[in-house]
Amino acid sequence: MPDAARLVAALFLALLAFIVSGQVMPLMPEGTDFGYFTWVNVGLGVLCGWIVMGKRAGRGFVPSINNGLTGMAALVFWALFVQGVYEMVRLAMRNRYDGPFEAITAIFEIGAEYGMILLVPNIIGTLLVGGVVAGLATEQAWHRWR
Repeated sequence: MPDAARLVAALFLALLAFIVSGQVMPLMPEGTDFGYFTWVNVGLGVLCGWIVMGKRAGRGFVPSINNGLTGMAALVFWALFVQGVYEMVRLAMRNRYDGPFEAITAIFEIGAEYGMILLVPNIIGTLLVGGVVAGLATEQAWHRWR
């Protein structure tokens, strides 16, 4: 059911995904073609905000912080998974894998490699602060426009 809390959560996580995507790009190897990288992550932010955070609004102050951190963690998980799948398919089209099982395990290996890139203090700080702010804003929207 659409409501203001879901909309605010979706907007805040989309903004967080946009900011963090911009922070990740300089950390990737030079010459990396990002294509729709930012927009895919923003779309995932909208989905995670709407689905994960929006339905958990209205439970109080501390649960709202937990809600924001949960939404942020879901966003990071799905972004790593989707980007890993994209990279695996790109490499599979170049016949880099011997079989389907090797390709499927490569998704998680690639996601783990991308996850290691996120372990920079400014990205971790941005994710934590952004998750908390998104959770608090979602809770405020739920109370204000109920």
